Amino acid sequence: MYRSLEENCDDFHLYIFLFDEKSEKILKELNLSKATIISQTNFEDKQLLSVKNFRSKSEYFWTSTPFVIDYAINKFNLDSCTYLDADLLFFDSPAKLLDELGNDSIMITEHRYHPEHDKTETAGKYCVQFNTFVNDQRGKQALDWWKDACLQWCYARSEDGKFGDQKYLDDWPKRFKGVHELQHIGGGVAPWNIARYEIFEKDGNVFIEENKRVYPLIFYHFHKTNIYNIRGDIKTKTYFAVNKNPAAQKFIYKKYEAALSLVLKEVRETDPLFKTGLDSNLNYFKEELRELTPSFLKKFLKSYRYLLRNSPKHPTT
Repeated sequence: MYRSLEENCDDFHLYIFLFDEKSEKILKELNLSKATIISQTNFEDKQLLSVKNFRSKSEYFWTSTPFVIDYAINKFNLDSCTYLDADLLFFDSPAKLLDELGNDSIMITEHRYHPEHDKTETAGKYCVQFNTFVNDQRGKQALDWWKDACLQWCYARSEDGKFGDQKYLDDWPKRFKGVHELQHIGGGVAPWNIARYEIFEKDGNVFIEENKRVYPLIFYHFHKTNIYNIRGDIKTKTYFAVNKNPAAQKFIYKKYEAALSLVLKEVRETDPLFKTGLDSNLNYFKEELRELTPSFLKKFLKSYRYLLRNSPKHPTT
């Protein structure tokens, strides 16, 4: 994600919040010129530590979301801060999205679910993936409210209209002033909505089209994308139907695989034994088998049994 920002954005600075020592060691040794590495011991406060032992690892990450945004704004006296999920890849400049904010103080992005993947009721209308907060009264009010809410309840389940840190955003346009819902559909393309769009490439740039309206793809969210190392080549799989979308594979996922391969090479120059996040060949091919439809398997097994019954018997030795 950092390298994709370098490629597409002239002016940015990334504040990377880490939850383990290994990541901290590697990232500091990479010496990224446009990034500040912030260790867990620096941003954890008494409030976060008071709930840490009562949340799962992912739940604690979610609980920390508004805290790390608030930390960055106050620690580095930022005029504004945009939270980014780590599993994003930028295909164009995010300035095209941030320009929408205008005089507002908070930017949130919709899931824009395809009907087949609509989880609005359980996971929320908005996605915590690209969220901007201006360092003003309205931005601080929303952040403080979000921090308190996540401290009180932030779990990986749907309960009483809540889900993790995310479903709290559902009523923000009514709860807070200065909230802007991102309109550019090139921001927030993901497995849950990609079936809504036609995808194509022109002059080296990726575009999406919906209802005859064309937008440049700004960033893609690789939610629940499994990463595999197949004989030195990086391959990806997602549990959505993206695997059956040739355009998505060619113009989005293949580029992600290429980007991951370059980063893996870069990281291994620092840590030759680095393997975190890479699964085995066997698990990759298990994913391949899962994509075979039940009807195909039935036909295959029926044919296999027929061959067994009609094959010549070999003498035993």
